[in-house]
Amino acid sequence: MKKMLLSAALLTAIALQFCTSTKKVPATPTPPAVAKVTYETDIKPLIATKCSPCHIPPDGRKEPLNSYTAAKANIDETISRIKLNPGDRGFMPARKPKLSDSVIHVFEQWKTDGLLEK
Repeated sequence: MKKMLLSAALLTAIALQFCTSTKKVPATPTPPAVAKVTYETDIKPLIATKCSPCHIPPDGRKEPLNSYTAAKANIDETISRIKLNPGDRGFMPARKPKLSDSVIHVFEQWKTDGLLEK
């Protein structure tokens, strides 16, 4: 009886060595690519709605921000001013409510993404 149990255990161990699972481990999903912020798609519409009419010629008499070149050249100043609080010297948009954190983030992300035009 001992020999039979020992033989059965030995055969089971040998058989299990060759067992493999056909189940594949699922690959870790790749996060979806996040579109980069561009002037044409993201910044230009924000400037048109949030910085108008002061920074849009011909009515605006402040630093014009109505082109890619102008917006790009003034991005550091723009970000620092829109991050100020109402009442702070240099706060923008003047005489309007503070921009939301999500809008400010779009300007910051545009700079981080490399100030892309399109």
